Amino acid sequence: MFISYCVLISVTVKGRKKDHLRICMEEDVEAGYAGFDLVRLDHRASPEISLSEVKTSTRFLGKRLDFPLIFEAITGGTGEARKVNKALARVAQEYGLGMGVGSQRAALENPRLATTYKVRDAAPDILLIGNLGAVQLNCGYGLEDCRKAVEMIDADALALHLNPLQEVIQPEGDTDFRGLTGKINAVASKMDVPVIVKEVGSGLDLKTARKLKVAALDCGGLGGTSWSLVESHRTNGKMKSVGVTYADWGTPTAESIAELSRVKKPLIASGGVRNGLDAAKCIALGADVVGAALPVLRAYGSGGEKAVREYVELFIAEFRTAMFLTGSKNVKKLKGKAR
Repeated sequence: MFISYCVLISVTVKGRKKDHLRICMEEDVEAGYAGFDLVRLDHRASPEISLSEVKTSTRFLGKRLDFPLIFEAITGGTGEARKVNKALARVAQEYGLGMGVGSQRAALENPRLATTYKVRDAAPDILLIGNLGAVQLNCGYGLEDCRKAVEMIDADALALHLNPLQEVIQPEGDTDFRGLTGKINAVASKMDVPVIVKEVGSGLDLKTARKLKVAALDCGGLGGTSWSLVESHRTNGKMKSVGVTYADWGTPTAESIAELSRVKKPLIASGGVRNGLDAAKCIALGADVVGAALPVLRAYGSGGEKAVREYVELFIAEFRTAMFLTGSKNVKKLKGKAR
């Protein structure tokens, strides 16, 4: 039985999904800085390799990626979201990338929306990540709901996202985070797929990460999309101003990666990753793969699936150049080549 303070009206969730998609495409919602400008890769005047030897493939959570990029959790729950997800899935399949869907809470409340998240027909081989808000474990959700989210889209992993700042600003936000780490760990211990814990733009901190008994982490650092700003576009009065005040709250992505690499868990770097050089710096700092959402969504908005392909191809070319210039034949050899 759901407890009363949690807002669980499917029409409200669906409307929120529409708002998020529109705001991210149309408004200026980036804030802070990721810290990549302070990171330098170790240049090799003579790399002692051929560019043709550079291999970008890797493995993450047991799945092969031809390139270490995941289209981060973006959308779902609306008709337009179905189109976006299918297009991104086709690109991910073509280039051997990973992909995460937006929070599946809307579809758990209204099963008719499940089709807006389903992309396996378009991308049978990709690393596909399901998604639920971790705070929902304090709002009546549990292990079976997490399993349903995975089964719904035939996911390879499940991301439970932490977003306390967003929930504070969000008009319908759920702000009871008491005892949440223990509940995450309990769910993770009984899931049949790996569980990832991700922040959504303020940075996953080392203290929290050390308490988590999950398969992987996603830093979700400051420097990209500010969900405080996104929600400020959806509210009025004092909380609109609070959302703007806290737009750049959190830990920059580069700093978060450096901290979380000490936990020795598979790590996704996200938050302000905009190009292949940013991605190379993330790997050099200790991440295993990188994630991007807003630039992918904006590419889709500017020119559809074709524009997303062009974005990915440029991203790959930039990343391979960094690998070549640091003398890195493979992704693992890029690690540690930051200063």
